[in-house]
Amino acid sequence: MINKICCIGAGFVGGPTMAVLANKCPNLEFNVVDINKEKIEKWNNNNLDELPVYEPGLKDLINKQRNKNLFFSTEITSCISEADMIFISVNTPIKTTGIGAGQASDLKWVESSSRTIAENAKGHTIVVEKSTLPVRTAKVIKDILSFALKNESIDSKKTFSVLSNPEFLAEGTAIEDLTNPDRILIGGEDLAAIETLKKLYLNWIPEEKIVCTNLWSSELSKLTSNAFLAQRISSINSISAICEHTGADIQEVSLAIGLDSRIGDKFLKTGPGFGGSCFKKDILNLVYLCKQFNLNEVAEYWEKVVEMNNWQRKRIYKIIVEKLFGNLSEKKIVILGFAFKANTNDTRESAAIHIATDLLSESASLVFLDPKVNDKQIKEEMNNYISNYTSLKFSELKISFCDDIYEASQDADAIVILTEWDEYKNLNWSNLSKIMRSPPWVFDARGIVNKKNVRNSGINLWMIGDGTIIE
Repeated sequence: MINKICCIGAGFVGGPTMAVLANKCPNLEFNVVDINKEKIEKWNNNNLDELPVYEPGLKDLINKQRNKNLFFSTEITSCISEADMIFISVNTPIKTTGIGAGQASDLKWVESSSRTIAENAKGHTIVVEKSTLPVRTAKVIKDILSFALKNESIDSKKTFSVLSNPEFLAEGTAIEDLTNPDRILIGGEDLAAIETLKKLYLNWIPEEKIVCTNLWSSELSKLTSNAFLAQRISSINSISAICEHTGADIQEVSLAIGLDSRIGDKFLKTGPGFGGSCFKKDILNLVYLCKQFNLNEVAEYWEKVVEMNNWQRKRIYKIIVEKLFGNLSEKKIVILGFAFKANTNDTRESAAIHIATDLLSESASLVFLDPKVNDKQIKEEMNNYISNYTSLKFSELKISFCDDIYEASQDADAIVILTEWDEYKNLNWSNLSKIMRSPPWVFDARGIVNKKNVRNSGINLWMIGDGTIIE
């Protein structure tokens, strides 16, 4: 019998997932816990515009369920001790040092969570992997829990079942993905535990959409899904470069191939490369796993997906420099968009970080704008990346922030669109052309502007994947 559920991790997965579960399972209590006090305070903020995660529809859910059957807390041990089911939804970044650095996931938070569960859980507890994890991570969790049971100081009445229930959320559509998913995947060996978790989802999801597998198939399915999606992005981005040299239009090519029922139209929008917390990390995990099993050819295959993504970012940066006469010194460039995609405030692995850093290395002066990413977050992301991965000195770089596009564009040499926010699609290009420095440029790395309107305003335009634009 399940009455109380605890989720360790109040991030982009834990918060929205528990909000939907709380809404669909009103008779159960959900406690989302995290060691980050500031993050928990934001989840409990009366100003719902200050939530740590931006997702369309999330604000309304939090307003409905918070302090009714959905609670956010730093009281980790007490929530664990009262829980019948515990979701582990913590961060699993790529290791930066040691064995597997640059490819393997750092599982310290998973291990720490497992130890805390082992020490504080009572009775029978179902432990659910929700974080994106390398294959065989469930064994790590099971080993930690099993070893804890052998410790005489720990309540011998404790028992655990471990399940894998990976998330398949796209940031920007997470609430819709949770309320109307393509499938729910549950992996495990304990059939009773599987049925218990399955019953939660049956409150709103048809049974035919719930797929049950063994633990390892579930873990590998999540990695593989993200790898395939990232592969599609790298594939269409590679074709965008061909379009620009042949006179083809990538939007027309994407439409044509997407109408093939064997291919489908999802993830065929070209851009400055994939970002977010999962794609790169999961592919590199897959690469590391393959190398561990001496599947070197398979590892090399998937590494190329990441290489193509990095190449696309560099390609865009080089085009900007080339079009601006090979020199960015004393030139002002407006960066529209810092989130890795529209409808989220997540900036992890955003293409904007990499492209902006390259532009700064050319002595450009950058002005940043994003409707959902504040100045503090942009500054922290840029500072962290520049300090850790370049020889540039952040304090010496020309970086500023602005909330108004037209104010930011005063005397600007170029506007670079890096996030496909709706408000960037139909700007008043005629007005912008009058306040920008001549010759003005727009670099649309998302392919969202009306090219006729831009060009008729007297602004030079480069649009990704569009070979039909004649310079």
